[in-house]
Amino acid sequence: MPIRQKLEHLEELRRQAEQGGGEHRVQTQHERGKLTARERLDVLLDEGSFVEMDRFVVHRATGFGLEEEHYLGDGVVTGYGSIAGRLVYVFSQDFTIFGGSLSEAHAEKIVKIMDLALKNGAPVVGLNDSGGARIQEGVVSLGGYADIFLRNTLASGVIPQISAILGPCAGGAVYSPAITDFIYMVAGTSYMFVTGPNVVKTVTHEEVTMEELGGAATHASKSGIAHFSCRTEVDCLQRIRGIFDYIPQNNREDPPQRPTDDPYDRADEELLDVVPDTANKPYDMHEVIRRVVDEGDFYEVHADFAANIICGFAHVGGHSVGIVANQPAVLAGVLDIDASVKGARFVRFCDAFNIPLLTFEDVPGFLPGVAQEHGGIIRHGAKLLYAFCEATVPKVTVITRKAYGGAYDVMSSKHIRGDINYAWPTAEIAVMGPKGAVEILYRREIAAAEDPEARAAELQADYAERFANPFAAAARGYIDDVIDPRETRRRLVSAFDMLRNKRDSNPPKKHGNIPL
Repeated sequence: MPIRQKLEHLEELRRQAEQGGGEHRVQTQHERGKLTARERLDVLLDEGSFVEMDRFVVHRATGFGLEEEHYLGDGVVTGYGSIAGRLVYVFSQDFTIFGGSLSEAHAEKIVKIMDLALKNGAPVVGLNDSGGARIQEGVVSLGGYADIFLRNTLASGVIPQISAILGPCAGGAVYSPAITDFIYMVAGTSYMFVTGPNVVKTVTHEEVTMEELGGAATHASKSGIAHFSCRTEVDCLQRIRGIFDYIPQNNREDPPQRPTDDPYDRADEELLDVVPDTANKPYDMHEVIRRVVDEGDFYEVHADFAANIICGFAHVGGHSVGIVANQPAVLAGVLDIDASVKGARFVRFCDAFNIPLLTFEDVPGFLPGVAQEHGGIIRHGAKLLYAFCEATVPKVTVITRKAYGGAYDVMSSKHIRGDINYAWPTAEIAVMGPKGAVEILYRREIAAAEDPEARAAELQADYAERFANPFAAAARGYIDDVIDPRETRRRLVSAFDMLRNKRDSNPPKKHGNIPL
């Protein structure tokens, strides 16, 4: 066959591959409000940058009618491209072909991409839309999942791994996204669960819908499995593009610098009025964050889960930083089980990928109660402590108000290798609040007083003057400086500039034993 005829044949095969499971199935996909596998890659990647691999792979199974159905690509589109000019490896499951089910060949395509990403030090983005293991292939498909899980684990902390759930993701399939760094879901069209509603009803007799059991809202706000809940697929894919403004290609590179016209020494008068005069009055820590970061841009992670702690990315004087902040507007900013786990995972991601940490602290302590104690607040709270202790990236902390008890230690204090620790004049650093301290220290004296309430108030005022301020800590060097809130941005930019070449390390070991 002459070369021109062979090229015509090649083009025909390419057209077949691009048609997925056929026009009717593509139309059904669109009717469900979903894009096709290739349309998703067009939105995610820079225009014209995608290079496909293994376009002509087909399944190898026999029986169960599979002999008559062979689709080029076997239900997943794989390759590489760029996001904002940076190399990324991608796979996009195609629900129009066998429901995106994973076969031996399908898994091998994904594994090949992951191996290339690890060798070349570039992120992997997986677009998941699959009915699960291909039943007709039996244990071979299960082995394919295990091959992927192994790569996820080996790549963890070496290259960023991002998962988008753009359809069903059930059974063993959920564990690949669960090992990756960030999970994005789409409201109304994406689901994750180990066992579906029918199995749940059979085993536990509970009636539950797919959305209630494993929808985006459920996992973004209740389980914490999803880091982002997005309105549409396009919104989801655009938000994935956005995270690349803050994260590096791999664990040996620094995060991207972003030029800014926002003056490094910009002062903000509004910061003087953010913290209320009344110690028990809440305020929104988002206001503090947005007033000090470049252009007020804050890429929040896990916004709907454990809202008493805030995590996310921003730039400060061009430096990409990971922000961890107590949120006084929710549960007074107290640390509980969910907040501790949320914060710990984020801190460890930042440390793994050389992203400096900025901590805003206003924490009254750990949440008391039987449910928290029986739920393991000691173990879970220790995760956040462990993460901050282990982190060797630059760490800067600003105490805006309360820093009480063990929570003071946990929130990147000087004692656990915090590099620069600032406090506003409104900071209160003590073992506990004045009321609780006085009730313990002066219980008998208050009870014997002619006017117990007046005596308690007097003692509380004395305690607050002596301990509920930043100067006792500053006198011992635990606080590097007490700063004017208006100067916070200037001081942060200076600190991160100074820490640019910081080098720190942990003792040689295979790995630590974090209290999981």
